[in-house]
Amino acid sequence: MKIFDTGDVRLHYRVDGPADGAPVVFANSLGTDMRLWDAVLPLLPEGPRYIRYDKRGHGLSSCPEGPYSMGALITDAERLLDHLNVKGCVFVGLSIGGMIAQGLAVKRLDLIRAMVLSNTAAKIGTPAMWEERITAVETGGIEALADGVMQRWFSAGFCTSPELELWRNMLVRGEDRGYTGCCAAISGTDFYTPTSGLRLPALGIAGDEDGSTPPDLVRETLDLIPGSKFHLIRKAGHLPCVEKPEEYAAILSDFLKGTGHV
Repeated sequence: MKIFDTGDVRLHYRVDGPADGAPVVFANSLGTDMRLWDAVLPLLPEGPRYIRYDKRGHGLSSCPEGPYSMGALITDAERLLDHLNVKGCVFVGLSIGGMIAQGLAVKRLDLIRAMVLSNTAAKIGTPAMWEERITAVETGGIEALADGVMQRWFSAGFCTSPELELWRNMLVRGEDRGYTGCCAAISGTDFYTPTSGLRLPALGIAGDEDGSTPPDLVRETLDLIPGSKFHLIRKAGHLPCVEKPEEYAAILSDFLKGTGHV
C-alpha cells in the first residue's frame, strides 16, 4: 500500500507486477475501493504492471470536502499516472471509473493507448436523480440507500448469497461525503461529444442484470468510438468482476493480447 499527495488529495494506490511491465490501470466504481479487482487480478497474464487506486473520498484515500467535479477526478488520475511515469496504459474503468477513463483519454491520450469501459456510459442518470440520492445520504447516511444499491449492483442470484454482506459493508462503511461528492461529479458529466471524438482501441463490458448502467446504455457509449468491441456477461449485474471474475478476466486478457499489450 502506498500513498501519493497530489496537492489537494492523498491517493492510496497499489502496484503489482514488474516495474518495467506494460501498465494496466484500474479505476473503481462509486462506493467501492480497489478490492473490487481482487478476484480478477490473479487470473490476468503475468508481465504487465497492474496499478490500482482509490479515488478521492473512497477506500484509504483522503476525503476532501465535496462536491467534486469530474475534472478533479480526472486530474487526480492524471497526476498519479504522471507520478508513476505511466505512458500508453490500458485503462480499465468501471462505472464512474469508466467516466474517468473517457475524460482522461480526451485530455491526455499520451497516457492511454486503449481502454475498457465496464458498466459505464458517457452520461449516467439525470441531475434530478443524483440530487435525490445526495439528499438521501445527507439525511440518512449511505445506509438509507444500501439495499437499493445492492439490487442494482448484483444479479438476483448473487443477492441471495452470503457474499452480498461483504459488498454491502464496503458500501456503508465508506465516507458519506466521498460518496455524495462523486455523485455530484457524475451528475454534472455528459461525455457524448468528447467521447465521440476518441480514436483508440476500446472494449465495452456489461452485465445483463445491471440496474445502474444497462447493457444498451453501455453499448450506446461504445458505439461512439469507431472499431470498439462489446461483450455482455450474463447473470451479472453492475459489478461483473465480482460475480463472474473468471469470465471477466478472460475477456480482459484477450483484449490485452489483442492490443499487443502482453
